[in-house]
Amino acid sequence: MGAVKDVLRRPLGHFTERTLAGLALVLGAGVGFGLVLVLVRVQWSPLYDVDHGVAQWLNARVSPIGPLVTVLNAITDLGGRAVIVWLVTVAVVGLLIRRQGRLAVFVIVTGAGALILDPALKTLVDRLRPEVATPIGSYAGQSFPSGHALGSMVAYGALLLVFLPAMAPRWRKPAMVAVGVVVFLIGFTRIALGVHFLSDVIGAWLLGAAWLGVTAYAFRMWRVERGRPAAPLTEGLEPEAAHEVAPAPDEEKLLPHARGGIAEIIVGWVLVFGALYTFGTFVGYHAKGTFLATWDEVVPTWFAARQTPALNDLSWWWSKFGDTHAILLVSMIFCPLVLAIWRRWRPVLFVALTMFGELTLFLASAAAVDRPRPPVENLDGPMPTSSFPSGHIAATLCLWVAIAVIVFPRTDRWWRWLFVVSAVVMPVGVAVSRMYRGMHHPTDFMGAIMLTGLWIGLLYWVLRPNEDVYEGNQPTIESEDVDTLDDELAKAGRAD
Repeated sequence: MGAVKDVLRRPLGHFTERTLAGLALVLGAGVGFGLVLVLVRVQWSPLYDVDHGVAQWLNARVSPIGPLVTVLNAITDLGGRAVIVWLVTVAVVGLLIRRQGRLAVFVIVTGAGALILDPALKTLVDRLRPEVATPIGSYAGQSFPSGHALGSMVAYGALLLVFLPAMAPRWRKPAMVAVGVVVFLIGFTRIALGVHFLSDVIGAWLLGAAWLGVTAYAFRMWRVERGRPAAPLTEGLEPEAAHEVAPAPDEEKLLPHARGGIAEIIVGWVLVFGALYTFGTFVGYHAKGTFLATWDEVVPTWFAARQTPALNDLSWWWSKFGDTHAILLVSMIFCPLVLAIWRRWRPVLFVALTMFGELTLFLASAAAVDRPRPPVENLDGPMPTSSFPSGHIAATLCLWVAIAVIVFPRTDRWWRWLFVVSAVVMPVGVAVSRMYRGMHHPTDFMGAIMLTGLWIGLLYWVLRPNEDVYEGNQPTIESEDVDTLDDELAKAGRAD
């Protein structure tokens, strides 16, 4: 931890002082934000009328349209704390892996400032949320400023400045426009969902732009202090780091035969679906008198007779490892790490296609087979899909097997076996939990194994996700260097 403490000294100390001074500058000299803040604080009548009129008008037109509300909630989640924290954390870890400590410090300080400003100003202003006729959005805390609008402005803006050098010049302006559109839409959804006033969002945008500008200026002064030229912001914060911040700068072609590969994947998907449909139809409707039918009857009954409150709770929690949120979370952590360490898109594509194929095969098979749940108490209640195959088990199997397939040949360290163990323990635990809870037959588990084996086998044969390793690709950071990541932060505070 001594290395981390060094971060607070020397030139980095000057950067921190500038950002703290920038905080005071934002609060005291941010004319636009200061004006909105004062008008909100004194409850200026014209602004009050506009805020409440816009809130009521939008609510009356948005709330009756269910699909539009769903879309607005999906967009607004892009500015939520969970997504923002994930983006910032992944970016910081990736930058440290690529040995870009200065940029990591910029992202940390900029993001931390937004986290401090939002609750502090909410408490200071203490403004109530809008009262609309039909509440359709969820919220917590006070209203001014909008945390989603502020967080998206700061986080997406900071990441744009960091990764802009990795883009070709012709794509930089479109990227800026795209980020601007995303930030605007997130702010708009807060008003349309009736959880913020117009002035809450405008104030947050002004504050976020001011804070981002101050920290970016401080970073430029930091560069000058180290003898580097102050590049225009249209080229990003660190133009010299273009190669290091590019996601996969060493990959010339994603697939050698893209058209043939796509055709093979489509044909393979159809064949895997056919195999699942054949097996599911057999065990679901034509296996009477076989050991499979006996097994499907005995196992759910055996579990149902041994249910206890404690085991019910344990099985519920273990089942969660196979639900959509857990699978998505692990994928969104694993894929950026693979990209940062090995600089290749193909392993990420392998994982993405694995999970996309699992989802589509599961939904298609479940709809086609339409197998009833076991004739015991279903602890999770009615489900929107049928019993065969198990989506929880298939998703867990596909994810952890795909991770093991990627990691195992890429290192010779002992911990690679942990991924192999996880590829067995995680799906078995989910399978036992799902059968214990009366949600699946044992042959549903077999269907999930069939889906995983056939689909991952097909994708491995087509994509060759570890081809770069066999061609000699080396990781950006070796496994034994993981403990030195915080030293990159310390280096960012020392003179070159």
